[in-house]
Amino acid sequence: MRLGILFSGGKDSCLALNTALRLHDISCLITLKSINLESYMFHTPNLSIVPLQAKAMTIPLMEVETKGEKETELLDLEKAIVMAIDEYDIQGIVTGTIASVYQAARVQRITNKLGIWCYNPLWMRAPVTILRELLEKGFRVMITGIFAYPLTEDYLGRLLDESLLNDLVEMELRYRINPSGEGGELETTVLDGPNFHYPLEIIESSAQYKNYSGTLNIINARMGDR
Repeated sequence: MRLGILFSGGKDSCLALNTALRLHDISCLITLKSINLESYMFHTPNLSIVPLQAKAMTIPLMEVETKGEKETELLDLEKAIVMAIDEYDIQGIVTGTIASVYQAARVQRITNKLGIWCYNPLWMRAPVTILRELLEKGFRVMITGIFAYPLTEDYLGRLLDESLLNDLVEMELRYRINPSGEGGELETTVLDGPNFHYPLEIIESSAQYKNYSGTLNIINARMGDR
């Protein structure tokens, strides 16, 4: 089946893409670029790197801007999916949604209206299981946003490894932090993985942090060598 994937460049959409490719063709990536950084629907950090990720994976990218206004941003999502149907003849949409009923229900409503399939391969999977699979498959995942206590500035720029996984598991036990960041506790950017023909290298970045909230903004990046 020909599918398009709602793609943010983070770990969840990259793992969802990898899972979907086992049985289906990914015809395009669909990225909604929200002007509103507090969008209810869409990931916003470091979307500027998505075109480079698409190039590294050799998958066509469709980008659509949205003001990111609650509920009305869904009209922009529907517009993007219709464009993907017309241009790439997709028969369904893949999402990286894990537990957000708000997001899953709204995407499902749109796909039902358009008569196409909605595939959520990570739905209700245990967060630690997802992180473990990312490690086992060789994804290079960097934390580029933190938004909860007790995540401190030194977590910005950390790569997912056994040490970070153990830290997040401990935080889940002590502070009820969702290790996968499904509650908005953290955001990630993927620099390499099994679907990347070339790894990405960050050339320049800047960090902002205050009161357990911060972002690592990627200013410049390039494709490296294998």
